[in-house]
Amino acid sequence: MDGAPLRAAVFDFGGVLTGSVGRAVMTWLTRERIAVDGYRTVMSEWVFNRSTGTSPAYRLETGEMPGPEFERLLAAKLQLTDGGPVVAAGLLARMFADMTVDPAMVELVRALRAAGLRTAMLSNSWANDYPLDLVADIFDVSVISAEVGLAKPDPAIYQLLLERLALPAETVAFIDDIEHNVEAAQEVGIVSVVHTDAATTRQWFAARVPQLEAQP
Repeated sequence: MDGAPLRAAVFDFGGVLTGSVGRAVMTWLTRERIAVDGYRTVMSEWVFNRSTGTSPAYRLETGEMPGPEFERLLAAKLQLTDGGPVVAAGLLARMFADMTVDPAMVELVRALRAAGLRTAMLSNSWANDYPLDLVADIFDVSVISAEVGLAKPDPAIYQLLLERLALPAETVAFIDDIEHNVEAAQEVGIVSVVHTDAATTRQWFAARVPQLEAQP
């Protein structure tokens, strides 16, 4: 175990505390018969190659753009496989309907807390509903992009997280399923790793938190 002892564990929500976002989205596309290539083209432009401050995805994440407006813009870019229109109202809720909380990850958060670490959530919001009772129950701190006007991978949101935790970066671990979010956290000194599944992430923590390794 190298470096300073970990004092906090921070988790993304979608794709980390829940099952795969990609699988949930593909289920939605298939169920509604939406053309996959068109969806991927829009996401490539709005999310993966976004220009900070102008992308609808960035404006949604930071709370600048309301969910219904984003839904109208996205629906206009998509079409059904038969060429028909995509219904805008409720689009985001339908998109993420199959993204459910992963019980193994909830158990890991609880175990880390029991091992003496502070726990936090750092999430880019897409106008989605969070399980607020669960979030309040298992996290000491939560930073949601639309509530703070910042979004990953902006370094400022990681600095805000550290301020709220009142801990130095080298004592904080951050888990996210998107590589560029992890890289951005590493650049500000936070110990970070890409999440693939609950078992692998638990093993990663067990190698760094002796109290966790001793738990059943």
